[in-house]
Amino acid sequence: MEAAIVRLSHWKADLKIVTPEGGMHVLQWRRFLFRDEVRLDGKRQHVSRGLFNRETIYGLVFGRDDDGKGGTRVMLVIDARADMNSAGYWTDGASEPRGVRLETAEGSLLSYGSLDERQYDKPADFKEWAKKTLGMTW
Repeated sequence: MEAAIVRLSHWKADLKIVTPEGGMHVLQWRRFLFRDEVRLDGKRQHVSRGLFNRETIYGLVFGRDDDGKGGTRVMLVIDARADMNSAGYWTDGASEPRGVRLETAEGSLLSYGSLDERQYDKPADFKEWAKKTLGMTW
């Protein structure tokens, strides 16, 4: 399977998923005032309701047979907090999700933003950066 981000915008995320058989699917995440929705090819798959602490991890199965067996299991993780470090947040009110991750049991198909593995390697502050880059300790 392969995945790519098609669009990240105001409380929306659209992902393109290509299966090994050559099929293409559109996975959509939408945030509304009191609910979040995950849609696959325009059909609602999951709904998370509430004002705070909504679900951010969703599970889907691609290629399941009529009996509900087989298929590839996919996990979608959304970090729905707005990115306050972005200039667009302060100037335009942009509130796209901070991170998106799509995984199978074999590994990660897509990782972006705060849910990217490389994000964890970044130093937290100047002291840590100096230690890592210059080899300085104090």
